[in-house]
Amino acid sequence: MKKLIPAYLRVIIIFFAVFGAMEYFIDSGNQPAFIKFPMVSVFLFVFLFLLIAIEITISAVNTITYQLLTEEQKAKLNEAKNDSFKDSLWFKKLMKALIKSEPIENEGQLLLDHDYDGIKELDNNLPPWWVYLFYGCIIFSVVYLVKFEIMGGDNQEMELKKEMAQAQIDVAQYKKTAPDLMDEKTVTLLTDAADLAAGKAIFTTNCVACHRADAGGQIGPNLTDNQWILGGGIKNVFHTITNGGRDGKGMIAWSKSGMKPKDIQLVASYVLSLQGSNPKDPKPSEGEVWVDENAPKSQTATAAKGDSTLVAK
Repeated sequence: MKKLIPAYLRVIIIFFAVFGAMEYFIDSGNQPAFIKFPMVSVFLFVFLFLLIAIEITISAVNTITYQLLTEEQKAKLNEAKNDSFKDSLWFKKLMKALIKSEPIENEGQLLLDHDYDGIKELDNNLPPWWVYLFYGCIIFSVVYLVKFEIMGGDNQEMELKKEMAQAQIDVAQYKKTAPDLMDEKTVTLLTDAADLAAGKAIFTTNCVACHRADAGGQIGPNLTDNQWILGGGIKNVFHTITNGGRDGKGMIAWSKSGMKPKDIQLVASYVLSLQGSNPKDPKPSEGEVWVDENAPKSQTATAAKGDSTLVAK
């Protein structure tokens, strides 16, 4: 079988095709897959080794097979190898369809009367591929003119602005459902019993040393009254747990200790569910009464009077 592609080119093409496919399909973040995952590098090395081994084996088999041929068969094979693919019938038909050039022996019929210092002009037709491309450009220009100049279609700048606006909407929507991307702007209060039970488990593990098991306060402040040092409500409490309390004497930033945003939301919601629980011997209140500015006026007025059921610690 006559080979149009040398062995070394086949090895390079196949190897980089597989390499590109692995980089495309393997999610490796900002790093190349063969760097982030050592097994990918091992696979590529073994694959390259096998490609080279296969080509060497095929070459050896062809050499042995050639030696087993008769002199007449060798002559025919050498003659076939020397034939250029440009002499093949399919190639000639393809070039004729694309170019439609006249044979050299017919050029005398195409000569024009123009003669510039011995330089003569041939009246050749334009190649079909060039003509079709020119017609295609004309059709494209008409469609472009109608769409963008007459019908007012979006140009590239407008398309970019719309795509960026949609991307911001998609990112915001994704953040609402992605717990690890939650922050104090997107966090919401949880009230389900299962969520509060999970928050209580986190509180028991991490918070009781400073706030007591009943959240009445010890080293840390009382979490069951309606007064807050750094602000109440789910957003403020989430922010405080995430970033820590007052400098020098507040609690640590739990986000830096490995607590995930979803866990912070759970424990913050649990803390807010303890409002008005009246633990035994609570620590004196600290801070100021916090009133939710977004709450209805009737609730705000009641909260200002100290109703602990309508305010959050």
